[in-house]
Amino acid sequence: MTETRSALITGLTGQDGSYLAELLLEKGYDVYGLIRRVSTPNLWRIEHLMDDIHVVDGDLGDSSSIFDALKASKPDEVYNLAAQSFVQTSWNQPLLTVDVTALGAVRVLDAVRHFAPDAHFYQASSSEMFGKVQAVPQSEKTPFYPRSPYGYAKLMAHWATVNFRESYDMFACSGILFNHESPRRGLEFVTRKVTDSVARIKMGRSNKLKLGNMDAERDWGFAGDYVRAMHLMLQQDEPSDFVVATGKNHSVRDLVRLAFQKAGINDWETYVETDERFMRPADVDTLLGDPTRVKEEMNWSPRVDFEELVSMMVMADIERWETGCSVP
Repeated sequence: MTETRSALITGLTGQDGSYLAELLLEKGYDVYGLIRRVSTPNLWRIEHLMDDIHVVDGDLGDSSSIFDALKASKPDEVYNLAAQSFVQTSWNQPLLTVDVTALGAVRVLDAVRHFAPDAHFYQASSSEMFGKVQAVPQSEKTPFYPRSPYGYAKLMAHWATVNFRESYDMFACSGILFNHESPRRGLEFVTRKVTDSVARIKMGRSNKLKLGNMDAERDWGFAGDYVRAMHLMLQQDEPSDFVVATGKNHSVRDLVRLAFQKAGINDWETYVETDERFMRPADVDTLLGDPTRVKEEMNWSPRVDFEELVSMMVMADIERWETGCSVP
């Protein structure tokens, strides 16, 4: 009889954590999730999974709780998805971002080295590490040039993963994931802000959508597709870092236009305003990933395209407002 595999996920309550937990449960894993204890639990993304997963209290700022989580889960695989993940917030809280996003990853890596040295480790790296891009599209060989505290915190975590892999012979790898979205995306992210605002305008609950740089371009994919790539990376014979992207980018203006179109609203310009408050001190104009390696070496490709993604998100937000659901 094949022994059941165990996986520990940090950031379980986030968008990616919830989709990854679903995927691993479908594959028969025992799934453990590290959840930070807060006065108001944020469990809406994983409520439907609570009977099937093991929740462990912990915090990336507390090494002892990470040790305890590893001892409890005895993981074959560890996925470090926890972070302060909102780029705009990182400008206002750079020290917190570095502590959680960068040093938190180092704490997890060090804990895995000591308490689960045979586990395969996945680090959630980010396309924001490319920042002021040095080549288009961006591949695994493109130099990094982060343009935000979030970007340079992710870069430290990325290089820490490389260092632990090479120094301690750990199976540790990073997925350099480009923007990936879903109906479970937080409202602070531009994609979900747009689809939620469009839904509220559709329902007559709002009449304005205020945004920053409408010309910024991103390579947007579906989070459910991207967690498949995370899992595939830990099934390889040797650890390596991969860019995960669709290879197509779209502007924020394209996103807005399509979202209003999916809601049946054609005169979208009348509802949209540019607001200086949403401009970043140093913006990233264009991110476009080159997914050649992940497609060729792991046979991965996205199943949901940009139009399907936007439609999925808009329809989910319209349904939420129609039914009066309190879930974000």
